[in-house]
Amino acid sequence: MRDHVDAARFPLPLPGAPRARRTRQELLAQLDDYLMPRLRAPEAPLLAVVGGSTGAGKSTLVNSLVGRRVSEAGVLRPTTRTPVLVCHPRDRAWFADPRILPGFARESVAGLPRQDCWELDAGRPARPRHGAGHREGRFEDATGGTHRGSLADDAELPCLRLEVADALPPGLALLDAPDVDSLVAANRELAAQLLCAADIWILVTTAARYADAVPWHLLRSAKEYDVALGTVLDRVPHQIADEVSRHYAALLTKAGLGDVPRFTVPELPESADGGGLLPRTAVHELREWLRHCADDAATRGAAARRTATGVLTSLRKRMPALAGASAAQHAAVVRLTGHVAGAYRCAAERVTEAVERGEVLCGAALARWRGYPASGPEALQSALADGCAALLRTAVDLADETAAERWRLDPADVVFPRPQDGSAGGGDMAERIAGAVRRWRTALTDLAYEEVRFARDGERAPADPEDIAALLGVALLGGRRGRGAGEQLAERLGALAALRMRDRAADELSAMVDELLRAERELRLAPLDALDVSPRQQATLIATFSVLQKVS
Repeated sequence: MRDHVDAARFPLPLPGAPRARRTRQELLAQLDDYLMPRLRAPEAPLLAVVGGSTGAGKSTLVNSLVGRRVSEAGVLRPTTRTPVLVCHPRDRAWFADPRILPGFARESVAGLPRQDCWELDAGRPARPRHGAGHREGRFEDATGGTHRGSLADDAELPCLRLEVADALPPGLALLDAPDVDSLVAANRELAAQLLCAADIWILVTTAARYADAVPWHLLRSAKEYDVALGTVLDRVPHQIADEVSRHYAALLTKAGLGDVPRFTVPELPESADGGGLLPRTAVHELREWLRHCADDAATRGAAARRTATGVLTSLRKRMPALAGASAAQHAAVVRLTGHVAGAYRCAAERVTEAVERGEVLCGAALARWRGYPASGPEALQSALADGCAALLRTAVDLADETAAERWRLDPADVVFPRPQDGSAGGGDMAERIAGAVRRWRTALTDLAYEEVRFARDGERAPADPEDIAALLGVALLGGRRGRGAGEQLAERLGALAALRMRDRAADELSAMVDELLRAERELRLAPLDALDVSPRQQATLIATFSVLQKVS
C-alpha cells in the first residue's frame, strides 16, 4: 500500500487535488517514519514529539526535561530550525539507524555503531525519503496551465540532530520539532512530518494562546488519529493559573479530550528570557509521566499500540478519499481527452465535406485549371497542394479553438496546449502539414506513372504521367468543377482505369488526412498522457486497502 500511495499523482488542479496531495504526503510520512518501523519492532523505544506554535516554549521545556541545553531557545523566531532528538545512550543506535525517520540525514552521529533493529529482506535497501528528488513547482511544461505539479529537484535531505542524555529514561526519546505555524514553509512541513512519526504527541501551548486555532487543529488531528497525547499549558501567570487551567480543562472536555494528561507550567522569572532552564519542580509532573510511559511495559506497549491502531483506523477514511481523488483525476483526463478527440473528429468531417464540395479548387488553383494545359501540370499540382494544405491548416486551427474553449470551461481548469511554436519534434504545424501534403502529392504522381505504364501495354496512345497526375488531382479535389478532369482521364486511360485510379487516390488522401489529424491530436494530448493518471492508480489503492482491512 505504501508503494501505491507513493506512486499516486494528482497533477490536475481539481477542487480536491490540494487536499489529496497533502493526504498523500501525510500518509507517506506516517507509513515511512512511524507505522512500518513500529509494526516491525513493537518493543522499540517510544518517540515523543514536542510540538506547538511559535513561542510556546518547546525548546525550553525539552532542555528542562533533559537537564541541560540541547536545543536552542530564544526570542528569535523561528528558533528551532533543525529538529533535535534526545534519547538515552542505550537507545541511540536505534535512532541513528537511517531506517528510522528515513527522510532525515543525521548530524553528530558519525562513528555511532549500527544496529539492525529489525530483520529486512535480504538485499533490500532502506527506503528512500518519500518525495525525495521532487519539489512542488509550476505545471506549465505539461499543459501550459498555472497549477501546481511535481518537478524534479536535487534538494538535500533535512537534518536531524541526535543528542544523548542520561537524564532521560531508556525506552523514550524526546524530539523538539519546528513550529507548526512557522513563517518558513519548510519548517511547517517538517513539524507536520515529525508529528506523524511520533508514538506520543506532547502539545505545548501558552496561557495567551491556548484558545487559538493552531493548537486546536493539532488536538483535533490527534483525536482523529487516536494517538497517545499529553498537553502542556506553558507560561501561565501564577495569579491566574487556576482559572486558566480550569478553562482549558473545560475546553478539552467539550472537545472529547477530557482524559488527556494535562500539565501546567507556571511563568517563572528563571525562564523569562527564554534561555534558561525551568526549575525541576516546574516540569516534575511531566517528567514523571514520561518516565512512567517508558518504564512501565504495559503503559509503553499500550501507547505504541494505541497510536499504531489509530493510524491504521484513520486509513479507513483517508485511503478511500485518496482513491476518490484519483478517480476524479482520471475522469478529468478522460473528459479533456474527449474534448480534443471530438474536436478533431469534427475536423476530419469538415475536411471530407470540403473536398466533396470542391473547396480546394478555388483561387489560384481554379485559375490554373481554367488556363490548363497552357499553365502546365507542375503549376496546377502546386496550386492544388497549396489549397489542400490551407484547408488542413484551417481545420486544425478550428479544432484547436474548439478544444481550447471546451478545456477552458472544464472544471479541471487547465490551459489547452498548442504545439505550434516549433517545440514539437516535427516542427511547427504549417511545416508538418506541408510535409504530409508533399508526401501525398508524390504518392499521387507515382500512381499516375504506374497507370500510364499499364496503359502503354494496351492499345491506347501513351499519356504524359505528369498531365495524368494533374488531372487526377483536379478530379479528386475539384468537386463538380473537376468533372471535366475526370472525363479527360477516362478518355486517355479508359473508364475502368480512371475509376480505379481515382479510388486509389481517394484512399491515399483519406489516409493522409487521418494520419495527419491523428498526429496533431496526439501532440495536443501528449501532456495529458505524460501525467500517467490511469484507472490503475485508483484500482491499486482500493485493492491494497481492501487487503489491509481484511488482515488488520
